[in-house]
Amino acid sequence: MAVLERRTIEFIPHAERHGTPFGQFTLWFGANLQITAIVDGALAVVFGADPLWAIIGLLIGNVAGGIVMALHSAQGPGMGIPQMISSRAQFGVYGACLPLLLVILMYLGFAATGTVLSGQAINRIIGTDGSALGILIFGALTMLVATVGYRLIHTLGRLSSVVGSIGFAYLGIRLFSSYDVPALLGAKPFELGTFLLAIALGAGWQLTFGPYVADYSRYLPQHTRERSTFLYTFFGSVIGSQWSMTIGALVAAVSGPAFLKSQVTFIGDLAGGGAVAILIYMVIVTGKLAVNCLNAYGGFMTLLTTVTAVTRGYRVSSAARAAFIFAFIAASVLIALLASADFLAKFRDFVLLLLMAFTPWSAINLVDYYLISKERIDIPALYDPNGRYGRWNVTALSCYAAGTVVQIPFLAQHLYTGPLTKMLGGADISWIIGLLVTGGLYYAWGSRTANVPARTIYPTEAPAGA
Repeated sequence: MAVLERRTIEFIPHAERHGTPFGQFTLWFGANLQITAIVDGALAVVFGADPLWAIIGLLIGNVAGGIVMALHSAQGPGMGIPQMISSRAQFGVYGACLPLLLVILMYLGFAATGTVLSGQAINRIIGTDGSALGILIFGALTMLVATVGYRLIHTLGRLSSVVGSIGFAYLGIRLFSSYDVPALLGAKPFELGTFLLAIALGAGWQLTFGPYVADYSRYLPQHTRERSTFLYTFFGSVIGSQWSMTIGALVAAVSGPAFLKSQVTFIGDLAGGGAVAILIYMVIVTGKLAVNCLNAYGGFMTLLTTVTAVTRGYRVSSAARAAFIFAFIAASVLIALLASADFLAKFRDFVLLLLMAFTPWSAINLVDYYLISKERIDIPALYDPNGRYGRWNVTALSCYAAGTVVQIPFLAQHLYTGPLTKMLGGADISWIIGLLVTGGLYYAWGSRTANVPARTIYPTEAPAGA
């Protein structure tokens, strides 16, 4: 029986640590075997890429982004705190709230898009045409799992890994048996613009996990090898997402307008309809529930991190916890109910826009933790605005702003396309520019201004700010 999680944004005591790094594999593998990842992979083909080059580009992006994402995960066992709390070491206790507002929007966006697709699948299972019912049912399921917390989320990840593997393997078999897939591979000439778009879609998918990935490794025993945490997270996330995105690229290639009209319906028809389609819809719901609970749980932790920066608290009651999660899920359900029909185009822009916001954040967090602080953190000071890290870190905030602005000429959005993007044939490489410029600038500046402790200070060893 799942036990309600007691801890929130505080340090996890060593006596309460549990689990093995393999749990990171099943969590992220299961969370990425889901229909939104299929849609993400399909976008590369929908917007013009040959399916073969789309798959290769998506793989490069998943690997590149997966390295960054897994480096964040490797921080969890040593620190024992949520990812966004740890960012106070770079941005300051108050300064960390600025990126947090964007993180909350990210969680809401992904939760809402996932709720739309899952709601469609639930409606197919129960045999109703009313879009609202499926969305509300899925919102209630997300509320239940996210409120119980860490252990149930990991259990759901293991279930999704098994169910998703069987379901996606079946879909792959059906795809190759129903269509002449090999004939479509390499049918179009290589285009740099669409190839770079595929890379950006894969990288963006992985990088958006960065702000909360350590939330799910922070319960691991402190002396868990970083390398093990990194590798299990990396392979779980990359293999799961690449499998899903490959199916998406191939489905988009063989289906054309049919997939654009209704992603969930097409997947059900591909499964063969009838009872088998119902089972595939259940696979869709399970996979989306796994990742939506990550979004809701991460949204709750982010909201709490923002509030406690001002209140200086770090614990909340079970009732307050449920209220935070309910508010987040209610907002995501409302967005899902109001979602427009132009889902694919808006989702593409949403993913690429998130890249602009989070690549500078990841660059600063990783450069500081691994290269400047060298994994030495004053954990009590993260909860004290008067402590070592202060209220605002001008260095980090300035580098974050510069890393965001420098990407603008390389953006490829419906609302705005940068001049340098046009020279690249419409490809969005802003995330690469953001990582390199921000990381280099912060390393040069932060190395001179960082206030690094001689060793990691844990809450039981010294008062905040020591």
